[in-house]
Amino acid sequence: MLFSLTLIPPLLVSLWYDDKSHYSFLLAFLITLITGVVMFIPSYRNQQEMRTRDGFLITALFWAVLAIFGSLPFIFSNATNLSITDSVFEALSGLTTTGATVIVALEYLPKSILYYRQQLQWLGGIGIIVIAVAVLPMLGIGGMQLYRAETPGPVKDSKLTPRITETAKALFLIYLTLTVACALAYWVAGMSVFDAIGHAYSTVAIGGFSTHDASMGYFNSSAIYIVAMVFMVLSGINFALHFTVWRERTLRSYWQDPECRFYLNIIAIGLLITISYLYYTKTYGLGGSFLEGSFTLISILTTTGFGVADFTAWPTFLPYLIFMFAFMGGCAGSTGGGMKMIRIMLIFKQGLREIHRLIHPNALIAIKVGNKTVSDRVVEAVWGFFAVYVICYVTMMLILLGTGLDVTTAFTAVGACINNLGPGLGDVAAHYGDINDTAKWVLCFAMLLGRLEVFTLLVLFSPMFWRR
Repeated sequence: MLFSLTLIPPLLVSLWYDDKSHYSFLLAFLITLITGVVMFIPSYRNQQEMRTRDGFLITALFWAVLAIFGSLPFIFSNATNLSITDSVFEALSGLTTTGATVIVALEYLPKSILYYRQQLQWLGGIGIIVIAVAVLPMLGIGGMQLYRAETPGPVKDSKLTPRITETAKALFLIYLTLTVACALAYWVAGMSVFDAIGHAYSTVAIGGFSTHDASMGYFNSSAIYIVAMVFMVLSGINFALHFTVWRERTLRSYWQDPECRFYLNIIAIGLLITISYLYYTKTYGLGGSFLEGSFTLISILTTTGFGVADFTAWPTFLPYLIFMFAFMGGCAGSTGGGMKMIRIMLIFKQGLREIHRLIHPNALIAIKVGNKTVSDRVVEAVWGFFAVYVICYVTMMLILLGTGLDVTTAFTAVGACINNLGPGLGDVAAHYGDINDTAKWVLCFAMLLGRLEVFTLLVLFSPMFWRR
């Protein structure tokens, strides 16, 4: 019922621009609202407390169900002319902030459809933050319990308590403030009001949808690129940390946080390699290497997926290196995708510990994040996450190869979707419209798997989960 209300803004945009798409949104609004009412009436008197098991189910259904209803405007619109498969793919890509699109010739679409795609990412972004910061630490997903005591409204028991509501309000306020600031910055830098709002939605959500086929390259503006880079980096930081900085009124908390410090160092290393190699190979001059190299590296590493240049045509190893950075993604509790910086950091520290154990077999070596000792249970959960992630990745890649895709396309399509990145290499460098329907459904599953931190989705396939 609440989600149906989100169809009103694009309906109003359609009426404002008189783009003849208002019937699609009106029909989608009525279907979504009526379905919600029909499901709400039998259960509205139920006052039982929600348990951890309910948390898993709600978290998974949040994106799966809303993506199905979110696809209705695409299905009904004559302007998009999308099949059901393509419509669900586009809606799920938006809500999971993946940014993989099946639509081409964006400039010819109605303004309301363009606005709706951007809004889907923004709504998905706030859902990601609230669930990642307020729910997943409590569920103990792959090491995210490390943040259990650091959220704005800590949840320390097995119930989904009202304190999650307090957490959600604080996070939403920060998210909204960043979005407004980003939109204003884009407008001052030279975007139209429509483009500024749309791109602010997808920048803060780290989504990557654009209102133009050329993405950010359409604007050809250094000022716009710099604004985008700043807000992509900010949106890749844990929003609970933003809350801490806002509450304590000091920027030192960013550098004092081990994960944020690791994240910024990885960005610095990536920038150094990318800019240096582009200049060394004479792909661009010094200015072009710095600007286009920086933008592309930050866009891919944070899993936003905006583009200003065709990085797939860059020399030798660079396109693959930049793509591999997306596996790290943003920080936990951000709108970024990937495996999350905290997990990569813990895997690295565990690797070093194993090397030290070979030298000192009887030593008791603790893994620390900042001044906090990380329990072996958290490290085990991270390694478990990594193992299942790799198994799922390989399985889906083999399925895509079986549908007829080439190795580069299959490898990067799965990587781009499970990391919620968007653009890949090969046949999915520009868009996903030309691949077969079976591959698209597999990639839809990959988007959900990546956005739900793997275990949240896979646990629903366990018979034990459904036993009383």
